[in-house]
Amino acid sequence: MSKLKTRKAVSSRFKFTKSGKILYRPMRQGHFHAKATGKARRKKTKLMVLSKSDARALKKYARYARKWGH
Repeated sequence: MSKLKTRKAVSSRFKFTKSGKILYRPMRQGHFHAKATGKARRKKTKLMVLSKSDARALKKYARYARKWGH
């Protein structure tokens, strides 16, 4: 059986922590921040933790992106 490949789109869009969590950058963070308040701008700089159900589905596409903290 051949080795499964990591999806490069998944490995570039998500960050895998050593504890097994998957972090992602939420949408609507790119530009158009001139009218936004400072609080709203700061809120957009943070990474979010992916939910457990979504993380389980994503793990099969990123087999070798990182060891899963186990």
